[in-house]
Amino acid sequence: MYQKTVLGMAETLAAIHAMLEEVMKAPDRPVAIAVTDDDGNLVAYARMDQCRRLPQQVAVKKAYTAATFRSDTGVLAVRMKETGRTAAEFGDPNLMFLQGGVVIQRPDGTVLGGIGVSGLAAAEDEAIARIGLKTMKL
Repeated sequence: MYQKTVLGMAETLAAIHAMLEEVMKAPDRPVAIAVTDDDGNLVAYARMDQCRRLPQQVAVKKAYTAATFRSDTGVLAVRMKETGRTAAEFGDPNLMFLQGGVVIQRPDGTVLGGIGVSGLAAAEDEAIARIGLKTMKL
């Protein structure tokens, strides 16, 4: 019999809450936050007031990419640049090789999903995503 560990809603909401608590310290800098399962399907999403459409889309794509590639998107961005590859080459319009997406992974290596944040500088997006990851009890 197969058993699969999945990302729980309690962990997901705790992560979203922690990230929103941090970003709401600067409400004039709106962000979008997405959490996906290990297949890249959206589990939870939040956006601040006045968050523009592009960061909303990018947050979902960062979470999706981290989950499906099983790697942080900043690491993937470096790898793609070094190899001269682009997201378009993979034939998946949901891929985003830009820092700000982190993989949700248990200590035993099981990937549970991804977190994507967009709206700030890429390094700031990743720092916010890491706050959410740290909140999860994996």
